[in-house]
Amino acid sequence: MSELLSVGQVADRSGVATSALRYYEREGLITATRNPGGHRRFEPIVLRRLAFIRAARHVGLTLEEIRDALAQLPDDRTPTKADWARISRTWRQRLDAEIEALEAVRDGLDSCIGCGCLSLRHCGIANPGDVAATRGAGARYLPAPLREPQG
Repeated sequence: MSELLSVGQVADRSGVATSALRYYEREGLITATRNPGGHRRFEPIVLRRLAFIRAARHVGLTLEEIRDALAQLPDDRTPTKADWARISRTWRQRLDAEIEALEAVRDGLDSCIGCGCLSLRHCGIANPGDVAATRGAGARYLPAPLREPQG
């Protein structure tokens, strides 16, 4: 058995706050054991799960989607590269959409990025009468992947 890590060690190694670690545990995304003093102890493999969670959140997956993906990993052995590839394969379409949206913003940074702000005299996307405001909150002309709330 590998040496178990304390919550502080996991936080230091993963860059994930201890409060987030406790939250992820409550949500069933990671698991911990307790030592005789009741302190959390984690298997080192949790670091890979946390990296997966961080990447999944950045791509825009919900916690429920992440939980479903992690549930596909084996409980009886360390996940293999093939296991991780299988569950991340479904991200490709989402990543492609995000890349396309980011390229659109990058290419528009010197003029209009689609925010609907009315602050530029010349904008590639006109917003006369602030019609964008009638379409809801946020930057309505930004590509959809970039308008989704970040958790």
